[in-house]
Amino acid sequence: MNDVMLRLEGISKSYNPGTPAEISVLRGATLEVARGEAVALVAPSGAGKSTLLHIAGLLDTADAGMVEIGGVATGDLGDRSRTRMRRNDVGFIYQFHHLLPEFTARENIMLPQLANGVARGAARERAEELLASVGLTERGGHRPAEMSGGEQQRVAFCRAMANAPRVLLADEPTGNLDPDTSDRVFGALMGLVRSTGLSAVIATHNLELAARMDRVVRLEHGRLVERVERVDAGRAAD
Repeated sequence: MNDVMLRLEGISKSYNPGTPAEISVLRGATLEVARGEAVALVAPSGAGKSTLLHIAGLLDTADAGMVEIGGVATGDLGDRSRTRMRRNDVGFIYQFHHLLPEFTARENIMLPQLANGVARGAARERAEELLASVGLTERGGHRPAEMSGGEQQRVAFCRAMANAPRVLLADEPTGNLDPDTSDRVFGALMGLVRSTGLSAVIATHNLELAARMDRVVRLEHGRLVERVERVDAGRAAD
């Protein structure tokens, strides 16, 4: 499929392999995400969601299987090429924003661009554009400690989008927010996804938020199973 932006095929991962303490986390997980599609990844804590996202984003390697981004099989890439692809084509968002406290919101968004060789003026313009897209134009000069949790997380979204990635991976991005703030922050995230046409995999325990995405897949016994039935938003994931 020409419009598949992220393909995971037969991903397997174990920890402490070959020992009595071996833990098999992923057992042939397979997933395709089309350009412009938002996929919810749902599973209990400890099921391997973070491991899967790290492998998909080239932060970790699988024991077996293939990761393909934008039609490129990443297993054939050397370390330098993997680093370049991770920096240019993949954006990460975590439950905790991990913003650098000594820098302003604007500067936090500029930094990944500057590291990628973008001129300072262009990086600042891009940061202002992203801040405006999530309603934070007036907060660009504030440091993280001067912002609310929801504002900090929206800045983290902007930072992840700074280098215009093609794939966005989010690990419980609203997990530490109250319900109202979570809803607003999720709306800002989906607004970025829809306006840019990137492909997103968003891990969440919140089934109401999951139901607002294009598809829901559940990680069960190390494999990904698509849920075609309507999500019951009133039922919490275990």
